[in-house]
Amino acid sequence: MTAAPRPSTEQGSVEVRLEDLHRRYGEVRALDGLSLTLAPGELVALLGPSGCGKTTALRILAGLEEPTAGRVVVGGRDLTAVPANKRDMGMVFQAYSLFPHLSARANVEFGLKLRGVRAGQRRTRALEMLELVGLAAQADRYASQLSGGQQQRVALARALAFQPSVLLLDEPLSALDAKVRAQLRDEIRRVQLEVGTTTLFVTHDQDEALAMADRVGVMNAGRLEQLDVPQVLYAEPRSAFVADFVGLMNRVPAEVVDGRVHVLGATLPALEGSLGRGRGVALVRPEQLQLERTPTGSARVVAVSFQGAVSRARVRTAEGTELVVLLPGSAAAGLAEGAAVDVRVDAAGLLVAVV
Repeated sequence: MTAAPRPSTEQGSVEVRLEDLHRRYGEVRALDGLSLTLAPGELVALLGPSGCGKTTALRILAGLEEPTAGRVVVGGRDLTAVPANKRDMGMVFQAYSLFPHLSARANVEFGLKLRGVRAGQRRTRALEMLELVGLAAQADRYASQLSGGQQQRVALARALAFQPSVLLLDEPLSALDAKVRAQLRDEIRRVQLEVGTTTLFVTHDQDEALAMADRVGVMNAGRLEQLDVPQVLYAEPRSAFVADFVGLMNRVPAEVVDGRVHVLGATLPALEGSLGRGRGVALVRPEQLQLERTPTGSARVVAVSFQGAVSRARVRTAEGTELVVLLPGSAAAGLAEGAAVDVRVDAAGLLVAVV
């Protein structure tokens, strides 16, 4: 009989490399030269709209699809031609795929049973994993009796039970309501850090990607537009696509001269990826704008909406550009529709795109 899996603290993490992956479906290029390296123990999120290739990349890593060209290397071993059931990878999908007539513990044990682990060892391991995801007290409840968030935790426990070398998460939270989704993303990150498994997480939700990942890769038309830590990706986007996809952006007429951006009366450095010179549009985050109420202000407040700790103001400049500005709740207290304001930019640098 096969021995029980080793405790997670004894298992080393592995490096994952996707090397120049291409995947075509007829004339459609789902992946167009994707290269990506995950460091041992790292959680990388692939973020992008439907059809950008992120799920195709995950399925190729899992062995569920074959690349048209390129390689999959895990722990230094070329797995490109290795079938899915020989790749030692755990997967958690949007659909929980649990057996409703089995208990939470029996669902977690299922993969261990297929691997020939003895009954006593399976039970011990399953209970350890349910404890890890906070469901030890629900171990004997049927999967059909659990909430959606609890079922997804069971699915995570099942994926980790046999100590996979790589964990793959394919939109695992999209079927849950917003509050449960926010709670569970923190829980998944806690578990991943505790176990230390190298993880690829696919999502279209920017909040999930930025909150959970060590690094986030934004994909567009089968290519990786930018891969960075969340803070850099948000503050220093290298393309207009990344800037627009990750967070809200204002588009403000601007001019680039000698690597400097002239916009709304301010002069700031042009970020990497900006046009070389001439007129374009500066991409400005709502929180990078400040308002000063003054009778001589050239902009006018269109509307103000209270959102708890912050308020959102819409203003229109004298040139007719409408801007969204995020302000602390106290700063917006004196603003009213029609109020005259000056708009200032407070940023280390801006990306300027072609009009």
